[in-house]
Amino acid sequence: MTERSALRTLAHPLRSRLLAELRVHGHATATELAQALDTHTGATSYHLRKLAEVGLVEDTGTGTGRRRVWRALDLAPAMGQEDEPLDEDDAQAADWLALDYLAYFGDQARSWLLRKDDEHPAWRETCGLEDHMVQVTAEQATALRAELLEVLERYRRVGQGNPQARRVVVYTCALPLPPSVTGRAGQP
Repeated sequence: MTERSALRTLAHPLRSRLLAELRVHGHATATELAQALDTHTGATSYHLRKLAEVGLVEDTGTGTGRRRVWRALDLAPAMGQEDEPLDEDDAQAADWLALDYLAYFGDQARSWLLRKDDEHPAWRETCGLEDHMVQVTAEQATALRAELLEVLERYRRVGQGNPQARRVVVYTCALPLPPSVTGRAGQP
């Protein structure tokens, strides 16, 4: 599998949603995914196989008969960030995927805001939307991203097997502000 073949395969509305559903909610069958995404099992099965061909999902081997249980595989940290420039088709696929991801994030954030009052106060106080302004060079932003990924990986490990732990999705989105908005006198 190459990152480009994965990018091209993933730049499809149902495939991106299937992968997101598996990453957020864990293992599932094609039937369960079809119900969650309001689509047909045949289409779901087909697109899961396409995702498996490029190494984005795999059959866990725990299903019986034709009932296959699928799981998402970890994405490479630099997915879509190869040194070579993308050709026009790959660039369009990457842009579509980024916009689709943004829409998915918006849906997830909206869902949290609508149901947060039903959550335990500890979860309401801890989770939600926030932003943090920092002033860094491109090299420092690279180091910041690496440190955040290390922290997330550590918490991924320590939460496994804890009956009190819940799955929590953490979105990161470092966006450099235009020069006219970066602050006065070096202030962030």
